[in-house]
Order: sequence, then structure tokens, then C-alpha cells
Amino acid sequence: MLAESQDEEQIIARVAALDIGKAELVCCVRVPAVGNPQKRLQEVSTHSTMSRSLGELANHLVDLRIERVVMEATSDYWKPVFYLLEAHGLEPWLVNARDVRHLPGRPKTDVLDSVWLCKVAERQMLRPSFVPRRPDPAAAGPDPVPD
Repeated sequence: MLAESQDEEQIIARVAALDIGKAELVCCVRVPAVGNPQKRLQEVSTHSTMSRSLGELANHLVDLRIERVVMEATSDYWKPVFYLLEAHGLEPWLVNARDVRHLPGRPKTDVLDSVWLCKVAERQMLRPSFVPRRPDPAAAGPDPVPD
């Protein structure tokens, strides 16, 4: 006999997704609507990949209390963004492009791609790739003295 189930969709409440290019990135943020947690508010913005702009983006994401920032691995462009977000106390996830490519509904533009990636991330349909901790230059100790 079939029994009724009270399953609720497991959604990450505050999530962001980045489509990263060489000179700029597109960021999509999705958060619960004020007064109605069933609805979502969405913001899409474009930012330069220069340090100042990335710092402003990271501060904005912290202010919005973003729980997870998802980005797709594209060349090495993700590295400065990933480590900067991590330094701001955010939880960046690097996802494998091969894994993302297999999910249905993938759009072709950067803006639509970031929105799609954000929706997929909030539904927890992605898994992070392993990213080693950024080496701490202070932990390496002083430079050796030449003989």
C-alpha cells in the first residue's frame, strides 16, 4: 500500500553562482523573499575580475549572508576568485564542468548560465571538486640565507 509522504524540497536558502571569464564574471544570487520563504529573490550582476571589484563582490555576498558560492572550472580564471571569496569567510564550491554539462537545460549566454547554475546549486544537484588549501607564505618560514 502507498503511503503519503511529506517531503520538502531541500533548498539552500542563500546561494550564489559565478560564470567566470578572463576580464569579467557574472554573478547570480538567489535568496528567500522577505515575508514569504516560498518565493525567491534573484539578482544578476556583472563584475570585473580585478581585485577591487572582486573584494566589493565578496563584501556584498557576505552582507547577503550567502551560504554557498558555486563556480564552474574554466581555465585558471577561477583561482583568484575562489581564494578571495574563501578569505572573506564564504564557502566557495568549484564544480567540474564535465559534471555540470550532463545536467539538462544548460543555456548558452553568461547571464543565463549563471542563473541556471545558481538554480541547480540551490537544489543541491552539484558536488564540489577538491581544491587544496592555498599555501600560507608565512608557514613556509624565512627564505634560506645563501652561503
